[in-house]
Amino acid sequence: MTSFLEKWKRKARQLKQEVYAIYLAYRDPRVPLYARIFAAIVVGYAFSPIDLIPDPIPILGYLDDLILVPLGISIALKMIPPNVMAESREKARQMLEQGKPVNWYAAAVIIVIWLLLAFLVVVAFVRIFH
Repeated sequence: MTSFLEKWKRKARQLKQEVYAIYLAYRDPRVPLYARIFAAIVVGYAFSPIDLIPDPIPILGYLDDLILVPLGISIALKMIPPNVMAESREKARQMLEQGKPVNWYAAAVIIVIWLLLAFLVVVAFVRIFH
């Protein structure tokens, strides 16, 4: 059981490092615009405290974390040039070894996007039910 748990912890650390590497890569001007947009969405969703399906919902709550995030990462990796991704992985590894990176600007952008989406949902409901 311990080896199973350790294996999952290692995979989770690798996934976190990969998401951070994608974050670094999407900021690189060598990455095509469509890939930058998709990568930004994947990174924003992966780091967002708000899930598409809330975690407290039994079983379904973790499906987005177990399926959507890895699927998004996989697609983003195919869009980003391999040389950019290799450089970004190395930068991510070095930065994570120094401690957890904190990017308050990125966090603020994610919060603003979620607030904007919530506002749009409220406006849509008001129009439908009014």
